[in-house]
Amino acid sequence: MSNTPHELAAEFPEFVEKMHELKVSDKHFAKLAEDYHELNRKVHAAETNVAPREELSEVDLRKRRGAMKDEIYAYLKAN
Repeated sequence: MSNTPHELAAEFPEFVEKMHELKVSDKHFAKLAEDYHELNRKVHAAETNVAPREELSEVDLRKRRGAMKDEIYAYLKAN
C-alpha cells in the first residue's frame, strides 16, 4: 500500500498537457477525470487510515481505480 495518492499527472506525465486540454474541451473526459479523482481520494483515505475500511472494501476500491486508470489511458491514446 502506498501513502502517495495516484494523481493522474503523476500516473501519466507524458499526457499532462493533453489531460488539461481535454478537461476543458471534452465533457466526457472531464467527468472521467473527476470520477477518478474522487475514487482516488477514497483509496488514499482508506490506505492512510483517515477513513478506514474493511480490507475487501479497500481492495475493491483499488481495483476500481485501476480499471478507471486503464479507461483514462485508453481515452488519452485514442484522442
